[in-house]
Amino acid sequence: MAASTGRAEDARAWGFSFPAIDGGTLDLAAFEGRVLLVTNTASFCGYTYQYEALQSLFEARANEGLTVVGVPSGDFNQESADNKTVKTFCDTRFGISFPLAGLSHVRGPAAAPFYAWVKATTGWEPAWNFNKVLIGRDGRITGTYGSSEEPDGTTLSQAISVALGKATAAG
Repeated sequence: MAASTGRAEDARAWGFSFPAIDGGTLDLAAFEGRVLLVTNTASFCGYTYQYEALQSLFEARANEGLTVVGVPSGDFNQESADNKTVKTFCDTRFGISFPLAGLSHVRGPAAAPFYAWVKATTGWEPAWNFNKVLIGRDGRITGTYGSSEEPDGTTLSQAISVALGKATAAG
């Protein structure tokens, strides 16, 4: 957590990283000052079609400062067993160009540090695949969203616009 106080709410997303799907590290500090939509993903879920909308959202709003980060997870038993298979699926089926973490736990005692921080800060953890965490430009959590909240839906689109500074919370 935050080095100065140890309090989860004082930490920022920029202090966390994931293993990268291609090897190495996906360091969230590389996106400091951007808005992040971190989504736990799975290849064999009824919500897998959301990859298409996540890719479209990334392409449409990257120049405004949005980065989508996919975090493949087998926590709900709907993901391939290795990073290479997940990457191939994402590339060939959806043409994913946004950053992908390697397979990671997103809930429970083995949760990746990012997700442990989200839970410690908000009390929320992914209840299923394609749950979303919105991180503001300051690295703080601005919202959490369930699977049924579509990447291109009104609620998430408005929240992203607010986080990007393109709209107010009221409109």
